[in-house]
Amino acid sequence: MNGSTANRATWTQQFAIAAAYAACYELARYLSFSHWMLTAGLRLACLLLVPVRFWPALILGEALPAFENALLNEPQFGQAWALSAAVPMVLLWIPVVRPLRQRWPLFAADGTLRVGTLLTATLGCTVVNAVATCMTLEAALLSNIGAWPEISVGTYFWAYMLGGYLGALTLTPTVLALHERANAVAHVSFAGVWRSKLARDLVAWTLPVCGGLAWMALATDDDLLRQIARLALLLPVFALALRHGWHGTAVGGMLASVALAATGTTLLDPAMIRCQAVLALCISGTLLIGSRVTRRATQAPPAARASR
Repeated sequence: MNGSTANRATWTQQFAIAAAYAACYELARYLSFSHWMLTAGLRLACLLLVPVRFWPALILGEALPAFENALLNEPQFGQAWALSAAVPMVLLWIPVVRPLRQRWPLFAADGTLRVGTLLTATLGCTVVNAVATCMTLEAALLSNIGAWPEISVGTYFWAYMLGGYLGALTLTPTVLALHERANAVAHVSFAGVWRSKLARDLVAWTLPVCGGLAWMALATDDDLLRQIARLALLLPVFALALRHGWHGTAVGGMLASVALAATGTTLLDPAMIRCQAVLALCISGTLLIGSRVTRRATQAPPAARASR
């Protein structure tokens, strides 16, 4: 293969990754709101897993929908807002993630997840996300003085902090767990997935429990019962962590987060935000516990290990 052919193949890969990332990003953005940003989880997972040589594709893939959004809404929010909104957030996250990837590998020598590295990256990117998004919000408010007097930048800062952090914990650990499991087998098949004890636990009781608790929170008119049902979503996370390590925490946390988000009926509902904050803290702590469970399981004799 000559140099020009190699360059064409590289550009083809870059554009293919950019297109795939842009499609996933649009879907995640459609499902997100201020205090639950799935785009943060998608973005962080890609920065942690995608080789650095393909990061330009991530920038391009996010720049296209960001530019489109800025162009369409510029008449309403102003030119200053449009310029700020057109900057792809992944470009601002790279200075946080790149040093972490260089100095503190995401996985230890024995293959176990370094949860401290993951949480550090999550928190650092969340702060950048909240500051940048509030600057964009402030630009819109300054361009339309008095248009939205009910909006407080300070209030939205904490909403963006929670949304970015919980959104990252909703998707990123699950993507990392699936990536690790896929690399551990020669090929992925339905039969192989079904033999996994984690998959069986998800189908047998985790999904029904999360679905039932979400339905209870939506169906009841009692505020106390609604909060109890929301907080009860933590129980499957703890149970899966003890049974399956950090993989269980990752998938259980994702399902609990999705179920909790489904119970929201109004934006910036204080009761909802309190439950989301508790869930984010519990997922963080349970990831640490789950990583120790996984480490003990990998150090056990081969005969004592059950199918994961």
